[in-house]
Amino acid sequence: MDNALKFGTRAGIAVRAVAGYAVIEVGDDGPGIPDADLPYVFDRFRRSPDARSLPGSGLGLAIAKQVAEAHGGRMEAVPQPVGALLRITLPAAAAR
Repeated sequence: MDNALKFGTRAGIAVRAVAGYAVIEVGDDGPGIPDADLPYVFDRFRRSPDARSLPGSGLGLAIAKQVAEAHGGRMEAVPQPVGALLRITLPAAAAR
């Protein structure tokens, strides 16, 4: 969410249940993620050239992906014509 607010003028979050999974999407209307950067967006300390002058260390997305995977989920950057969309998919918790 921090990146969405940093790079876009509008940011949003959506949460939904899909076939036993919780899907969380964070999107913005900013410049998006260049196709050349998509394979590396979750690498530690990776920052696009346009973002290097802004505050940050390039760890946020790497940490978020690691946390999702530690809980049996996944995180992905979804190509968009405008803005960025990051999706976290986690197994839904069983009712107690």
